[in-house]
Amino acid sequence: MDRTDIVHEALLARVATRDLPVGHPPAGSLAPATAVALYRAGCLSRALDRQSRAMQRAGQGFYTIGSSGHEGMAAVAAALQPTDLALLHYRDAAFQIARADQVPGQSITWDMILSFACSSEDPISGGRHKVLGSRTLMIPPQTSTIASHLPKAIGAAYSIGAARRHRPEHQVLADDGLVVCSFGDASTNHSTAQGAFNAAAWTAFQSVPLPLLFVCEDNGIGISVKTPKGWIAANFANRPGLAYYLCNGLDIYDTYRVTQQAAEFVRSRKRPAFLHMRTVRLYGHAGADVPTTYLARAEVEAEEAQDPLLHSVRLLSEAGALSLGDALNIYTDTCDRVVRVAAEAVTRPHLKSAAEVAASLIPPPRACHSTYVPAPKVRAAAFGEDLTAMDQPQIMSRIINWTLTDLMLEYPEIVLMGQDIGAKGGVYGVTQKLCQRFGSDRAIDTLLDEQSILGLGIGMAHNGFLPIPEIQFLAYLHNAEDQLRGEAATLPFFSNGQFSNPMVVRIAGFGYQKGFGGHFHNDNSVAVLRDIPGLILACPSHGADAAQMLRECVRLAREEQRVVVFLEPIALYPMRDLYEAGDGLWMQRYPAPDQRIALGEVGVTGGGPLALVSFGNGHLLSRQAQATLAVEGIETRVIDLRWLAPLPIEALIAALSDATHVLIVDETRSTGGLSESLMTLLAENSDLRLARLAAKDTFIATGPAYAMTMPSSDGIATAARALVGTDK
Repeated sequence: MDRTDIVHEALLARVATRDLPVGHPPAGSLAPATAVALYRAGCLSRALDRQSRAMQRAGQGFYTIGSSGHEGMAAVAAALQPTDLALLHYRDAAFQIARADQVPGQSITWDMILSFACSSEDPISGGRHKVLGSRTLMIPPQTSTIASHLPKAIGAAYSIGAARRHRPEHQVLADDGLVVCSFGDASTNHSTAQGAFNAAAWTAFQSVPLPLLFVCEDNGIGISVKTPKGWIAANFANRPGLAYYLCNGLDIYDTYRVTQQAAEFVRSRKRPAFLHMRTVRLYGHAGADVPTTYLARAEVEAEEAQDPLLHSVRLLSEAGALSLGDALNIYTDTCDRVVRVAAEAVTRPHLKSAAEVAASLIPPPRACHSTYVPAPKVRAAAFGEDLTAMDQPQIMSRIINWTLTDLMLEYPEIVLMGQDIGAKGGVYGVTQKLCQRFGSDRAIDTLLDEQSILGLGIGMAHNGFLPIPEIQFLAYLHNAEDQLRGEAATLPFFSNGQFSNPMVVRIAGFGYQKGFGGHFHNDNSVAVLRDIPGLILACPSHGADAAQMLRECVRLAREEQRVVVFLEPIALYPMRDLYEAGDGLWMQRYPAPDQRIALGEVGVTGGGPLALVSFGNGHLLSRQAQATLAVEGIETRVIDLRWLAPLPIEALIAALSDATHVLIVDETRSTGGLSESLMTLLAENSDLRLARLAAKDTFIATGPAYAMTMPSSDGIATAARALVGTDK
């Protein structure tokens, strides 16, 4: 027999014969009606697990990962407020069911079975994944929850206090709320989780408000690898800055009582707590996983003997809240009802096309009304002596600083975060004076952890803030790229556009720094960003474009709820000259605050039949090569892409309408770089003669060899001559 059937038959038999597991008597403030409701939630969670496996066997359901053994999470939900943001472990169906009982008008059984069936009518994901989640219940869907949701839980909890100081227009979390974040015991070992626990304790140590409740559901095993006995308590019982609470997840009375205590601590003191909930895992890990292939049968049976529903039946009986017969009837009636509902749910439609699948990648626009136009004297006070310098050409880093200042004046919900961005003003001075201008809670100096930096931004966006996190160097993003790929970009996709976390991530990147840092401070790979569906990747080449594009990026995040990465070429921060030392031709005047460059708009310089298509540092080098080629009678146009994802296809094709030859100049690598996509795009959409000049497939060196692996102005000119047939 399947373990699901074994556990089911054992429950029926043991309740009928009064063969119930022993345990402590019911204790605490759990009212009889609430206790019965929690048992009902556990029965429904169990029945849904059984039905999802039956549907999978029948080819009517797909991915399954069950909640059996974790029914105690219903008591956690009951001890919290339904407005508390809940970032849930994938075994927490009972939590969602119990929360649905707190909010009138929910059709929880129907909704969850539609999710099992991947029906397009599934109210949370629209048929894209079997996930827990509900906008009404304040449960954003999580698709992994190995630990990747923990950093954003910190950001969301931090945002509650921040919203009392700076009210965002789209605030959704209550001032007295908390954030609950649940996960399994094995997930605590993940580096993402460890970073989040450290960040929470680091924040609490400084007395910064952080109303966050971690819930560790300790069933003693991660897929097939056991958690050493006592490991969770040893790690968390005495961790500084993190209050520890222990409950028995098999006992709904104990779980409710201890969760109330933990929630009261978190809510009243605005400090994080760790609720250690001991439970069991029934069946295997997921799908067709058979636990007896890696665990002794006696061990599996011992866990099954501690079925939480059997413990609930005993406790309810001892409390006089529910007889054994009534408890058995509730369980069997629930199982029968789920079968009936599933018979109808499996007939509902599915997604029918690639377009339907991708439709939720981009969330719907939202109405934005609250725009503050600072009075001239307010703006003058913020800028100080910088205001008088705006009429003169400036380097890119200074123009970005001014742009951020104007944006932060206009939109009080903008919050910057990153290491060294405050008092120091960033590694390259781009955020200088912003902390003094707007305060340390709008220009936040974070701890050294890229996952926490991005998680802070993602979580704050859940509460209506517009975060602008900074990652110091592109190479450092790889420490935390899953926060963008697996958390930020997937949220609208798996919630059918109901949840979003708009943000603008600033990253200093690319190479061409003379003699500084080597690979770790000069990274010319953007492949990991370009292949994230729905993400916008912007790259300016000089100060005026940087200002106007950054304003557009903020608009895209604020109004269209997009996740945007603003990639700033490090070597161009201080660039002054274009053709020769001292000409100052690469500096630009600061554009007026209302000037923007729209998404998909390219820049064009010149009008010759030979087009040099580039971006970032490549734009500067192409302009230099353009001057060299003009002396030789080769007229060129230089096209600055500006937008690297999605590629500005229509504008690029239009800019090439009367060209004959195209040389793509790509400072990213030959393999996985932009030139591959651009060559394919133009080959499929034009008859132009094409060539590309891209960086070598290697890391970047420091010292005199700093630029040897990437395009140069001389190399561009040579490649251009070869393309048009005038190579000497």
